[in-house]
Amino acid sequence: MRTLLADFFSILLEVFAFPQAMNPTTVKEFFQLLPGRLDSDAAEDLDAVYQFDLSGVHGGQYILTIREGACQVAEGMHADPHVVLSMAGEDCIKILKGQLSGPAVAMSGRLKISGDIGLAMQLKALFPTVG
Repeated sequence: MRTLLADFFSILLEVFAFPQAMNPTTVKEFFQLLPGRLDSDAAEDLDAVYQFDLSGVHGGQYILTIREGACQVAEGMHADPHVVLSMAGEDCIKILKGQLSGPAVAMSGRLKISGDIGLAMQLKALFPTVG
């Protein structure tokens, strides 16, 4: 299970790594940028709800909905998401900036994934131009 989480977090790191010119300074800015980065062809037949539950000072709850080739982001908690990714907001920011190893966060247990891990693994395919 730890290897799966480490592999998953490596993919997340690739997905969430932004070029310096687009480097978001907050988690909220990152999520606001995502809809424009979706590969609509890869998402054409997908109907999925991703819940990001980020704790702490830099935390927040974000709902990422992929439906009919489009992506929508909203703040809040979804009643029945397909997959939930939980971690500290500070860890999320550090991962996005390349200051923290995604696999290290996964291996330490600071990332928790529940629901459809397969959907979580699809994030790189859905956002191939990010990073």
